[in-house]
Amino acid sequence: MPILFSGGQFDWPPLTLVIPDERPVMSIIPEELSYTAEHEWVTAPNADGVVRVGITDFAQDALGDVVYAQMPEVGTTIKANDVVGEVESTKSVSDIYAPVAGEVVARNEALDTDSALINSDPYGEGWLIEIKLAEADAVESLLSASEYEQQVG
Repeated sequence: MPILFSGGQFDWPPLTLVIPDERPVMSIIPEELSYTAEHEWVTAPNADGVVRVGITDFAQDALGDVVYAQMPEVGTTIKANDVVGEVESTKSVSDIYAPVAGEVVARNEALDTDSALINSDPYGEGWLIEIKLAEADAVESLLSASEYEQQVG
């Protein structure tokens, strides 16, 4: 709507009113993964009995900007539920727990130079370690996506 001002005419741009959505933002929880109560995700084992592990979208969001990730070296034998590393953010330091027992066969070297991948792509480029399972059925005892979703609300 034109507005007359000091003898001239100006067309003001329309105002856009932004109303914040009061609903909580739901975390991304891929159906094909398994989860732990400590907010780690685990892939199904591949043909060699190896799983990939990372932290969930919920966890990375709670942490804030990740600035450092410390993971075990390749060849390390780990026990389920033991602390195997830590993730440091601008808010806090959080332990990473082994979701399954086995041997670390890979660690995400990209996190050494770009730990923010945990925030930007927690289920992809931000993975942490790969573990060769000590027991083939270990993943079956973890939470399903729907069970994890109920836990985090």
